Amino acid sequence: MFLYKIEIELEEQTAHLIILADTDEKAFSVVESHVARHFVKMPVVKSAAIVEKKRPENGAGYFVV
Repeated sequence: MFLYKIEIELEEQTAHLIILADTDEKAFSVVESHVARHFVKMPVVKSAAIVEKKRPENGAGYFVV
């Protein structure tokens, strides 16, 4: 398992998704479903990229501004 910070470029903004997944592929496979849950109207996802990848351990996390 890994803790991923994924940067998602939408048409009008940039968002960050922090997700726990077994592989890079599994992390990317849930990006659109999380975006759809957050917005009333589904925005166009231009790109998604892994910015950081860490092993989960006590105290692991990301600071998102």
